[in-house]
Order: sequence, then C-alpha cells, then structure tokens
Amino acid sequence: MGTIVLAATAVLVVLGFTDHSWWLAAVALLFLYAQYGRGSSSASSGSGAAPGSAATYRQYRERRDQQAKWERRYRRERPFEARRQARNKSK
Repeated sequence: MGTIVLAATAVLVVLGFTDHSWWLAAVALLFLYAQYGRGSSSASSGSGAAPGSAATYRQYRERRDQQAKWERRYRRERPFEARRQARNKSK
C-alpha cells in the first residue's frame, strides 16, 4: 500500500510542474495516508485520555502475562530449581 501511495505521489508531483493544483493533490494524498493509511493504529488503540495509552497498557499486560506463563512453566518443569531459587530469594 505504501508503495502505491508513493508512486501516486511521484506522479502527482511530476504532473504538478505543468499545473500546480496537482501538488496540492499530492500533499492531500500524503496527509490522508499518514492519518488513515498506515495500519490505522491510532484508530484501533481506543478512545482514552491519551491516544496511545490503551495500546501501551495492553502491550504491557500481554508481556506481563507471557512472563507469568513462562515462570509457571519453569516451576512446573523444574520443581527443584524453582524451589532453590525461591529459597535463595528469601535469604
């Protein structure tokens, strides 16, 4: 998608040498692509006070849950090592 937008922008810029209104079309195309075209990540992040805060918290929560899953798996597969680590932490 980005390649098509860049190619269309280049064509509009070339056409703009004869008619300057094509340059405005190129700027409008780039603006629309920047706002809505790149995966539309800002639209899917939620409507909170800060636009990126919901996505950032969701990523944190996913990392935290993945880490907890790994730790549970480690304790299940290596019970003696897990107990040794727990004992060393308490000292």
